[in-house]
Amino acid sequence: MKKPISITGIYSISPLGESLHESWSSYQNDNHCFSEKGKVLVAKLPEATKDALERLRQSDSKYKGLDDTTLFAIYTSRKAILHAQWKSTDNYGINIGSSRGATQLFEEHHEAFLKTGKAKPLTSPNSTLGNISSWVAHDLQTKGPEISHSITCSSALHAMLNGIAWIQSGMCNKFLVGGSEAPLTNFTIAQMQALKIYNKNKSSKYPCKALDFDKKQNSMILGEGASVACLENNSEKALANIIGVGYATEILEHNASLSTNADCFQRSMKMALGAVKPEEIDVIVTHTPGTLKGDLAEFNAIKKMFCNKIPLLTTNKWKIGHTLGASGMLNIEMAILMLKHQQFISMPYLDNTPTKHIKKVLVNAVGFGGNAVSILLSK
Repeated sequence: MKKPISITGIYSISPLGESLHESWSSYQNDNHCFSEKGKVLVAKLPEATKDALERLRQSDSKYKGLDDTTLFAIYTSRKAILHAQWKSTDNYGINIGSSRGATQLFEEHHEAFLKTGKAKPLTSPNSTLGNISSWVAHDLQTKGPEISHSITCSSALHAMLNGIAWIQSGMCNKFLVGGSEAPLTNFTIAQMQALKIYNKNKSSKYPCKALDFDKKQNSMILGEGASVACLENNSEKALANIIGVGYATEILEHNASLSTNADCFQRSMKMALGAVKPEEIDVIVTHTPGTLKGDLAEFNAIKKMFCNKIPLLTTNKWKIGHTLGASGMLNIEMAILMLKHQQFISMPYLDNTPTKHIKKVLVNAVGFGGNAVSILLSK
């Protein structure tokens, strides 16, 4: 990187709650956030957050027809810029990614079309992916560039890469970046089940065994949420500084799998470290979604990269599930919390020796198609 980029504000809604304070509090216990939806487990937003989102929906007649993914993004973006003390006159850019986009709304409109043979008014644009950032820009009354994209489960970290590129190019001074996902629909869950990666063991004390290499079956569970961060040039009010970025794409062996040693992660982590020595990394927040092959492939890549000096490894998916396109930014939040509190966030079913000092944290994300991103954060 040419120079560090500062994260000056971040706000998330997830099964952990909302805000850094609530998320940190939730990380202090060993309880997962899963509950039943029909015959499967999912991780839902808390009722208090749902109530706040409904108030947002009812606050403007134009918002009543929006998908939850868009509402999540509007809500978290409002809170994030307050955290960073930005104003609409700052003329910042917006890039919010999503793996699925307007999932629920699209499914509802398609079902209505099959029944009537007609599409309802505003089916498009309200169900398009680009609708997310454009509505956030409308709500915040900013006039900077607005971008939405889907790079599957690495969408949020690709948004961060894009925001960094805009700032370092001099085309923008600030960028609002993140991911939003509302995937808890029957059809989306069915798609994950069709891939045979969804959890089937609801009775387990910890149903999603992310990073547990002794598990005998896939254990991924879907969660919903959004997370948005404010990026600026090197700032004294930084929550954390981005000191390295890496990205890579590998040749597909299968539509939904990584290579055995996750070649894309090896390259993205190496690029993110740059001149930083591997032994300087204290913690890696892994992508590890709780699948047999996905978890092991990322670990193999870490072993190749770090050899006998593997940093502490952690993930939040055992607790909140896989939030798809939002997951990478929720990993960033987790890293910021560890840097702030100087406390490692562990998993209750794995033994980890906490490190005394946490100075550098590497965050990973990858999506279907082998689109890996690694972000290196420091205090």
